[in-house]
Amino acid sequence: MRLKSLLIAVLAAVTVAAGSASAQERRVPNASELRLSYAPVVQRVAPAVVNVYAAKTVQQARNPLFDDPIFRRFFGVPGGPGGAAQVQRSLGSGVIADASGLVVTNVHVIEGADDIKVSLADKREFEATVVLKDPRTDLAVLRLKDAHEKFPFLEFANSDALEVGDIVLAVGNPFGVGQTVTHGIVSALARTQVGISDYQFFIQTDAAINPGNSGGALVDLTGRLVGVNTAIFSRSGGSQGVGFAIPANMVQVVVASAKSGGSAVKRPWLGAKLQTVTPEIADSMSLKRPAGALISSVAANSPAAQAGLKAGDVIVSVDGQPVDDTNAFDYRFATRLLGGTAKLGALRAGRDLTVSVALQTAPETPRDEIVIRSRSPFSGAKIANLSPALADELQLQNRDEGVVILDTDNGSYASNLGFQRGDVIEAVNGERIAKTRDLERVSKTPGASWRIDIIRGGQKISAVFNG
Repeated sequence: MRLKSLLIAVLAAVTVAAGSASAQERRVPNASELRLSYAPVVQRVAPAVVNVYAAKTVQQARNPLFDDPIFRRFFGVPGGPGGAAQVQRSLGSGVIADASGLVVTNVHVIEGADDIKVSLADKREFEATVVLKDPRTDLAVLRLKDAHEKFPFLEFANSDALEVGDIVLAVGNPFGVGQTVTHGIVSALARTQVGISDYQFFIQTDAAINPGNSGGALVDLTGRLVGVNTAIFSRSGGSQGVGFAIPANMVQVVVASAKSGGSAVKRPWLGAKLQTVTPEIADSMSLKRPAGALISSVAANSPAAQAGLKAGDVIVSVDGQPVDDTNAFDYRFATRLLGGTAKLGALRAGRDLTVSVALQTAPETPRDEIVIRSRSPFSGAKIANLSPALADELQLQNRDEGVVILDTDNGSYASNLGFQRGDVIEAVNGERIAKTRDLERVSKTPGASWRIDIIRGGQKISAVFNG
């Protein structure tokens, strides 16, 4: 029996040695070992990625002499006054985000469009209407017209779970050549110095993204949407391995607002002015490192005030997620669901502090939007009454009442004089402007000159214009 056991042990040792030697031999791998592919992921994703075609009609500028009927008759120039109409077209991509036919894309793809068409992966085309535009995130939601079926759509991934090095696929329509798939990795997270939109918190990837990819899908290897491709960094106009995508958690907030029937995105309001902690601020406050969002002021009766936050507190986390700067806070806070609370981690005089902040929208009052048409420096300006909600939308700090300019008509007096979106009209000829009707009334008063006081970027500007 002992001899038999010894023989078995010897044979086992020989077998292991032979297997080890065999494992180290060089050999040509067989075909089944090489058949690794992203094709199954692409097959799931491709039907939900679309092409977006937008067209708008613009009037070409031309020499004013062509508007003179005598000039046209003398020189035989056809046509009437005004420039010739020209159609400008843009091309981008989109993602079906709901089976009913909701498509998410970038605002810059469809901005100013008179006609929008969406082409599916199966070559069918649908006209589309704009349900919601959110310039602050550069996201727009479209609805396919006359669609009576359930469409394939992409589910959202938790983009906060992404890590640098994760493999991702980019799907879109670069250069209009047709649906194209590229792959790469997540190169960086929380990129905040890109300058694309108000919410600076992007996924960076080296998956090739080119013109036409805007609005397309960035997906993980489960086929879920982790981001919407929005921009590239390029010196040549083509892909150089640095692309940016809006995180899916932010996209989900915008799509949810569109599903609920809203024409604007509703987000939580903190009610505090924040600034990034610089190395100098960190030294003066004896902080370990220059990170966080410093509260410089708190609005009365705001969620921040009710939670007990004070000027001088430094917010360092939102629901356990780190906050390195104000952009990171804006993203973390804006992606929280309304109606609940968020746990904010903060530092106060070197001590840790945790507070619960109510997730509620900023108070809204009737905007009473009007366009000034009377002959005055404000002619062509679209104005509205300020409220905390509008001030938050326009990113105005410490100003939530008064009259603000929303837009100016091209070529109008207001546009030519340099008035800008976000300018707060404080006074005209010494009279305080509290409501839109005040400015409408004052602008109808003839005058040889106009003294106007405005607030722009927190600074008071006074100017005198001759009538």
